[in-house]
Amino acid sequence: MRIALAILMGSLAWTQAMDAALARPSTEVAFVALGDLPYGPDETAGVRYRHLIESINQTDVDFSIHVGDIKSGSSLCSDEEFSRQRRHFDRFAKPVIYTPGDNEWTDCHRRSNGSYDPIERLSKIRSLFFSASSSMGIQTIQLESQAELQAEYARYVENRRWQKAGVLFVTLHIVGSNNNFEARDPNAVIEFFSRDRANIAWINAAFDLAERDKSPAIVFAFQGNPFESASRFADFPGYSGFRNSIAEVLLPRAERFGRPVLIVNGDTHEFRFGQPFGNARQKLENVYQLVVPGDRDVRAVRVVVRPSSAGPFSTSFIQPQVR
Repeated sequence: MRIALAILMGSLAWTQAMDAALARPSTEVAFVALGDLPYGPDETAGVRYRHLIESINQTDVDFSIHVGDIKSGSSLCSDEEFSRQRRHFDRFAKPVIYTPGDNEWTDCHRRSNGSYDPIERLSKIRSLFFSASSSMGIQTIQLESQAELQAEYARYVENRRWQKAGVLFVTLHIVGSNNNFEARDPNAVIEFFSRDRANIAWINAAFDLAERDKSPAIVFAFQGNPFESASRFADFPGYSGFRNSIAEVLLPRAERFGRPVLIVNGDTHEFRFGQPFGNARQKLENVYQLVVPGDRDVRAVRVVVRPSSAGPFSTSFIQPQVR
C-alpha cells in the first residue's frame, strides 16, 4: 500500500509539474519586475514586502528582476540594513537578479542615511550582493558579468546579462538622482563618467550579442528614470546623466536592432507602461518602457514576453498575499 501510494504521489507531482511546464509556450518568457521596495521600518514595510515575495513565489514566472532602491532615501545605509535586504532576496523561490539604486549608495552621504561615504557603500553593495556569478534566490541561474567579459571594466560586477528562450536580459548600473551626475561634486563627476563608460560598453556588447544571435527581443533593467532630466519634448539636455548612455547609445542601437526592446526602471514609484521614446523626435515603435510601482504602492509586475506577437510585452500586477 505504501509503495502504491508513493507511486501515486510521485505521478501526481510529475503531472502537476508537466501541467505547469505546459502552461506557457517555450517561446514565451514570464518574469517579475519590481523595485523601490521595501520603503520604511521592517515591522511594517518589511512585512508587506515579505507578503509580496510570498505572492511572487506562487506566480508562474521564470525569474524576478529588482531594479534597485532596496531601502528608502531617508533610512540608514548600514551593514545591518543591507544584510536584511540580502536575506529578503534569499526568500525568492525562483531566481532573482538585482541592480543597485541610488538609495543604496549615492544618497548615503545624507545625515538621515548615516553620513556614509557613497563609494565605500557601493563597495559594500558589490561585495554583499554580487560576489557570485549566479543569481540570488532559492533556485539560481548562471549570469554573465561585465567584470568577467570586459577586463577594462572589472569593477562593474553588478552589470549582468542572461538569456531565456532566446530573449536577452541585461542589467545596467544607471541610477536616480540624475545618475549621480552632480557637477558641484568633483568625486561624483569622476565616478559618473567612469560608470557611464562601462554602461555604454555593456549596452553595445548587448546589442552586438543580440544581433549575432538574432535574439527576438532585449530587456534592459536599471533603476533611474531616464526622463528625470529630460525636457518637455522628452529630449536629453547636456546636464542629463542619461544622455550619453540612453539617448546617444541605447536608443539609436535599439532603432537599428529593429526588434522589440523593453526598458524596465523604477525611481518614480508610479506604474507606467508604454512607448515614450523617440529618436530625432520620431517615435521608436519597437522600444517600450515599464516603470515599476514602489514605495507605498507595494506591488510587483508580471511581464510576459512574446516577441512575435503584435504586443510583444504584456503586464499584470502581483499583489501582496493577504493574511
